[in-house]
Amino acid sequence: MSNRLPIDTTVTFDLPFGEPDRDGDQGFEILDDGRVTVRVKAPNAKEVALDQFGHMHPLARVSEEMWEGTVDLGRGFQYFFLKVDGADVLCPYLPIGYGCCRPMNFLDIPVPGEAEWSAIEGVPHGAVTRCLYPSSVTGKHEVCLVYTPASYDPAKKYPVLYLQHGYGENETGWVHQGHVARIADRLLAAGQMEEMIIVMGNGMVQGDAMRQGRMLFPQVLLTDLIPFIESRYPVLTDKWHRAMAGLSMGSFQTSLVTLTHPEMFSHVGIFSGFIRSLHGGDNAHLALMEDREKFNASFRVFYRAMGTGDQFIQTFLDDDEMLKDKGLDIIRETFPGGHDWGVWRRCIHSFLPRLFRES
Repeated sequence: MSNRLPIDTTVTFDLPFGEPDRDGDQGFEILDDGRVTVRVKAPNAKEVALDQFGHMHPLARVSEEMWEGTVDLGRGFQYFFLKVDGADVLCPYLPIGYGCCRPMNFLDIPVPGEAEWSAIEGVPHGAVTRCLYPSSVTGKHEVCLVYTPASYDPAKKYPVLYLQHGYGENETGWVHQGHVARIADRLLAAGQMEEMIIVMGNGMVQGDAMRQGRMLFPQVLLTDLIPFIESRYPVLTDKWHRAMAGLSMGSFQTSLVTLTHPEMFSHVGIFSGFIRSLHGGDNAHLALMEDREKFNASFRVFYRAMGTGDQFIQTFLDDDEMLKDKGLDIIRETFPGGHDWGVWRRCIHSFLPRLFRES
């Protein structure tokens, strides 16, 4: 197996050398038609398969120790569980990322027409820095990643986008799975977006005694993360130069924060794509949407997008119905795909060029 690992794997940038006498020829190869040949070692196994959230792709025994199969996982970023006799196994010879609340194997199968969005060659590249910041909300230090453009100059002031991941992921998602830094590099090189700093926080923060943290992040963002960024980086601090966006769980966090605090944010991105809570409860933040003039004056961009095959598409359509007669200036897009990174890469590729344009 000779394919290079994706540059954004969280573990290594190069294929492991391995020890042929011990490890055999394990790994993967992406074929021209988008199918993938996978070869793993499981000497005592009775069954080996790739489990794509219930869709099983069995591998066949090809020797006493090795199992192999050519499977169609679909294009784009694809998580899966390696199942050996029904047990989840993390394979070191396949790329490893973080999702579904755990390290997982994945493969990133090129999507025709989109490979150039995040191609590495031929453009200058910005930096992604990992920062620790103290949180008065959780009582401990939290983590964020900060993208700065290739031309970053500490003497300049930049607008800032706070960009959030979904449930079961963390602050690495938009870099490793979403390729946001590489997409931004290419858009900047082509003059298609404004220079900005992008901040990615861990939206699944927990406080003392595991206080339910799924919705604790909005408080952390407002109380701790924004002040930290504004003290550490040269960012513009008025609302017209501050944006927030998120996918799935992060989209609801974005809705909650920006609609509650329109005095702080002027650009909003809702990707796959919750304006209202899925779990009932208080939706007081929606009050702003009943005031057309205030809403339209508050946001220069309010963007909603989702995949046409998303498992929550009916929620998106219900929100369309709720919003249709309110006269709100909202940009709405759909893309082919489901509740997955293939759609979210398309969302960020469409959203970034809309931000902080004076016109």
